[in-house]
Amino acid sequence: MENRLTASAPLTVKSVFLPYSQDLLARLRDLGRPFSASVSGGTLEFTPGLSAADVVIPACLPEHLGDPGFRLAHGLKYAYVGGSMANGISSTQLAEALGRAGMLGFYGAAGQPLYEIEKAVDRVQAASPAFNCGFNLIHSPSDPALETAVVGLYLKRGIRLVEASAFINLTLPLIRFRTAGIRLNAAGEIETPNRVIGKVSRVEVAERFFSPPDEKFLKELVSRGELTTEQAELAAKIPVAEDVTAEGDSGGHTDNRPLVNLLPTLLALRDRVQALRAYPGGLRVGAGGGIATPEAAAAAFMMGAAYVVTGSVNQACVESGTSPLVRQLLSEACQADVAMAAAADMFEMGVKVQILKRGTMFAMRANKLYDLYRGYTSFEEIPAETRASIEKDYFRAPADEIWRGTKEYFLRRDPAKAERAEREPKFKMALLFRWYLSQSSRWPLTGDVSRKLDYQVWCGPAMGAFNEWAKGSFLEKPEARDAVTVAQNLLAGAAALTRLHALRCQGVSLDPRLARQEPQTREQLARFFA
Repeated sequence: MENRLTASAPLTVKSVFLPYSQDLLARLRDLGRPFSASVSGGTLEFTPGLSAADVVIPACLPEHLGDPGFRLAHGLKYAYVGGSMANGISSTQLAEALGRAGMLGFYGAAGQPLYEIEKAVDRVQAASPAFNCGFNLIHSPSDPALETAVVGLYLKRGIRLVEASAFINLTLPLIRFRTAGIRLNAAGEIETPNRVIGKVSRVEVAERFFSPPDEKFLKELVSRGELTTEQAELAAKIPVAEDVTAEGDSGGHTDNRPLVNLLPTLLALRDRVQALRAYPGGLRVGAGGGIATPEAAAAAFMMGAAYVVTGSVNQACVESGTSPLVRQLLSEACQADVAMAAAADMFEMGVKVQILKRGTMFAMRANKLYDLYRGYTSFEEIPAETRASIEKDYFRAPADEIWRGTKEYFLRRDPAKAERAEREPKFKMALLFRWYLSQSSRWPLTGDVSRKLDYQVWCGPAMGAFNEWAKGSFLEKPEARDAVTVAQNLLAGAAALTRLHALRCQGVSLDPRLARQEPQTREQLARFFA
């Protein structure tokens, strides 16, 4: 039968413009209440509920956003994740606050010694009643023994969910975590007690997470007695991660990818892999890096993100594991107040991290150290004037004194590195410079004012976007920012903007003021987050 377009109301609606009014604003922000409207004289007449009208606006509550499968898989009410920030900046307090609010938080285990991670596990597991929480697992090419030890701790203590970050190639410890305890249930379905959420910015890495574990890893685990042959066969049928976060232009380790390009690319990859593998549970892609305003969250969900991940904005919240001074610096940041600087953990590889530039000299100093590392074969070869400047302004101690402490550290932690440094002057120089880079990420945590110019504060441009959105509101002050209030504002705002978008899709133009999502208090938002 031939399809025909008839003259219908939606064509007439295109001439309708909705001016700003408090009544209309209240109607649009009543997220759980649908309404209909009819065209009359170039305006809309609203009626409650849904009816055969010219314009229909469905309800859109915060729990409607994202993929229901993601929420079900992780026992969440909202498709909202607080991503892991290293050195415990994503603290157990932050994870607990989000978990108790029906969201998901990760503890920032990266950069922490094993005993600190175990203390965090103790705190989480002692909490009653329990709440949803995950732990970070960062790829550690310069310290693979630590990665192995962290996975061993997680398995020993029953940690069931990790956010795997900074991976380029997948590793045996990661596969060991994912496959531990794999089995068939009574219905003949594959059950995996442990879950992985991969955080990536490259398509090839996302594909590795979406694929089954490499056969060489499964064979190695069988040979070690950590998997049976039958378990290895099951593991060859599951993805390493059912959930992968598209990490756009974020703080810390980042490839500065525009999320608006990265997310659809990984969604297309998801569909290709799922068509090939036909996993029973499917695959999902979340969005992180730049999620700091209601508009950004709404855009990510509308583009198809299964969930959103926040980072920089949480560091400025009262539950974060950083100092009040850092929270103040973050609250003053603009979008241009960030820079790329040499990373401590992958220094020799030339890897960089995105950090706060405003109020510190860290980016300039860290990059200078990397240039010196590339240009000289030993610290002693560097011109005397430059060496003196480094000792005075960076180390604030003679290089020999810094080396003695560094050597003692590695003799306890990894003697092979200490021995190698004595044989290879260039490697010794790298360890010296890595001392400064490592300490610069710890001075902010204690609020050491004397080291303020050396603060390494991981931060993306999202922080500036959040500050601009919060300007003039109660959220402008860092002491008023708590992670749940921020999260609820982003979700409620995204839901309201989704309803506005539905109006636009039906040909209605709107006064731009109707789209402004003013920050609201927890009390004002309570009706949507019961």
